[in-house]
Amino acid sequence: MLLNSSVRLVKSSELGDHVELGEVLDSIIHGDCVDVLKRLPSNVVDMVFFDPPYFLQLPRGKRLVRWGVRTLVESPEEYWDIFSSFEEYDRFIASCLAEVRRVMKPNATIWAIGTYHNIFRIGRIMQDLGFWILNDVIWFKVNPMPNWLGVRFTNATETLIWAVRDRDSKKYTFNKEAARNYCYKDWGKKLAYNVWRIPICSGAERLKDERGKRLHPTQKPEELMERIITISTKPGDLILDPMAGVGTTGVVAKRLGRHFIMIEKDERYVSAALNRILAIPPSKPS
Repeated sequence: MLLNSSVRLVKSSELGDHVELGEVLDSIIHGDCVDVLKRLPSNVVDMVFFDPPYFLQLPRGKRLVRWGVRTLVESPEEYWDIFSSFEEYDRFIASCLAEVRRVMKPNATIWAIGTYHNIFRIGRIMQDLGFWILNDVIWFKVNPMPNWLGVRFTNATETLIWAVRDRDSKKYTFNKEAARNYCYKDWGKKLAYNVWRIPICSGAERLKDERGKRLHPTQKPEELMERIITISTKPGDLILDPMAGVGTTGVVAKRLGRHFIMIEKDERYVSAALNRILAIPPSKPS
């Protein structure tokens, strides 16, 4: 369904078995990521942001209470983060990444993000599939969620794996000066460090549901996506986010003059992503 020149909402049931790129360019596709990925053409994507479930493995039925004030902590786990075993999780990740790799151009790059719960498994699967890792980047959250129980370190980081499709991939995009400028902002030194100081999503940027609760437990800050897109893509490039959540990738891609394809199965998130992109003012002719 064509909404306007900035974004299209497409249901996976409307797509054929073999999709032409023009059918889904600058679109949010409501459907299962693996199912949709299998229908996309090969060798078309310039960059991928891969933000899968973290498989937090929280105990069922256990409530987390803030020590001292005795109020409940809102759980970060949702239905889509629940798997029966590491084996099931690994199969899911591998099936997604295999299709992601197929749709990437030979010089495309991928950013995979996760916590200590899953990022090491993702890294192994990526290497097994043939991806070649360029860097790991540590996102240092300057305002992390507190560790209420006090039985381990406060988790203030997430890890991003930046990789190319193949070991022999050449001429991938790396905007060195942009990377240096961002890190000067972080550390006061103009070196392209692999540690980024960025706050977690909060305030007006954090989307809320009808009850005033956060809509998505791991909504990524626009500042993080701006950095990734600016450093590793060029204007006019095509960015794929196969598990797009509330659409931060598409929002920032649109603002920076990149094309996007987002896939998301949760109708609440699809609606939120659509509204965010429709709210972006149209760019003025140069």
